[in-house]
Amino acid sequence: MPLLWVLRDKLGVTGPKYGCGVGVCRACTSHLDGEEVQPCVVPVSECQNKKVTTIEGLANGEELHPVQQAWVDADVGQCGFCQPGQIMAAVALLKRTQQPTDADIDAIENMCRCGTYPRMRTAIKAAAAMPPQKPGGGKPTEQPRGNGPKQPAAQQQPQQTTSAPKPSDGQSSGGEEDSGTLLDGIGSAFG
Repeated sequence: MPLLWVLRDKLGVTGPKYGCGVGVCRACTSHLDGEEVQPCVVPVSECQNKKVTTIEGLANGEELHPVQQAWVDADVGQCGFCQPGQIMAAVALLKRTQQPTDADIDAIENMCRCGTYPRMRTAIKAAAAMPPQKPGGGKPTEQPRGNGPKQPAAQQQPQQTTSAPKPSDGQSSGGEEDSGTLLDGIGSAFG
């Protein structure tokens, strides 16, 4: 079973999107032990004792990750379907290089039907110039939505805290150590 279906169907983590199922569109881009992967083609059996991070796990409490904040500031989103995968790919890119070139940015190859590529480039370069995310909570970040009123980030995208059910009890631990989607032992849980 692909990791994407465990995330979406078993754990209710809907940030990674199903677009193609063959690792081409990259709408499902997530991180496995800090490395960029496409969960639609990663067998869940390869995830045992590894940390899985999706878009839901990027924000630090109510403080957006610098890439998320840059996305908001540059008004990248249009339909929004591919945005979680784009953001996760951008985070991975900035982990590899702090001064990405246009060629580096183009190489992430996340597909976007709405054509937000110029704004993506702007956002990634802006995120590269931002200070790194601070540990601990921050104050709510304002997210403009079109011409409507601003709302705190926590009201826009609720945080999901989840972990893989343990084979022994089938329950999620939901503890503090499970921020975002840190799924240790997921391979053994869904074999």
